[in-house]
Amino acid sequence: DTLWDLAIAEVEKRENPDGDGKHVEVWEKSVLFMGSKSGGKTTIILRCLEREEIPKPTLALEYTFGRRARRHNAPKDIAHFWEVGGGTSLLELIRIPITSNNIRSFAVVLVLDLSKPNELWTTMEKLLQATRNHVNKILMKLEKTNPEVATEIKQRMWKNLQRDHPDYELIDPFPIPLVIIGSKYDVFQEFESEMRKIISKTLRFVSHYYGASLVFTSKSEAHLLKARALINHLAFGYDKSKSVSVDHSKPLFIPAGLDSLSQIGPPPASDSDIGKLRANTPLELWKQVFGKTFPPESFCDLQDTKDPGQDLQYAEYEVDAMRTQKNQELEQYKRNASKSWKEMDFDPD
Repeated sequence: DTLWDLAIAEVEKRENPDGDGKHVEVWEKSVLFMGSKSGGKTTIILRCLEREEIPKPTLALEYTFGRRARRHNAPKDIAHFWEVGGGTSLLELIRIPITSNNIRSFAVVLVLDLSKPNELWTTMEKLLQATRNHVNKILMKLEKTNPEVATEIKQRMWKNLQRDHPDYELIDPFPIPLVIIGSKYDVFQEFESEMRKIISKTLRFVSHYYGASLVFTSKSEAHLLKARALINHLAFGYDKSKSVSVDHSKPLFIPAGLDSLSQIGPPPASDSDIGKLRANTPLELWKQVFGKTFPPESFCDLQDTKDPGQDLQYAEYEVDAMRTQKNQELEQYKRNASKSWKEMDFDPD
């Protein structure tokens, strides 16, 4: 047994000491939060877990968990929450929490900062592509080692869309459950109406194309309620909401499978402009149209990443003293190496 198995068994024993011999299955799910830097991922997680804590910037990959019972005196279900910080600068960390052992119970929440539309598509594209590539590698391995599980996951991709849905042949579902959250709606609602409409329609298309749920939210408790409902469905198996809000003048809320291309409409551009664009897929077409209004900015998340070694909240006297000493030794080595290099004679031949 793994450490997790032993821990779960111990919790079940403590919560049901008299045990009547019946095994009660414990729901255990994992959710990975990723998205825009400073987009509010930590705040959303804390609100979902009903924790009154002041959110701190996520350095790299952070983990927490929540436990809830479905009924009185029943073992509590467990939800593992992972969060990748740094925007798109730490893509390689995605492969740590998502493994072949938990892929069947894994879901992704992508948080996009609505107040920064010029960064929106790039952030979304990089993170979803990196995640999809990693999941596809896991599925390829499972096809050889456990084909039944691989088949189950692939069939589940289409669960949110009925076969008689008019868009069944036109979309490309994400390999694992996906929720897209547009954060900072309070800032977004101050944008001009046409800008809001373009962003809303584009995110509606992307979500529908990937078979994902979409919700707009902010720090407002009223706005967070529906986001929490979607996340609780992924993490704890709560009932899935069937309400829908597609009015771009209000916060969007569209559970997976409840939208359609006919309701979303064509990309927000004239027929002549669309005719000039070269795209191989509907997603590429929307990307180009969106980029006309919101050209992607050249930004690098790494430039803004603070060195945690210089952060006072992580101060450790002995460690910091040793690090200072090693930095001084490194600088001395560089100076000596530079002198040696200049004094070397090179054979012209």
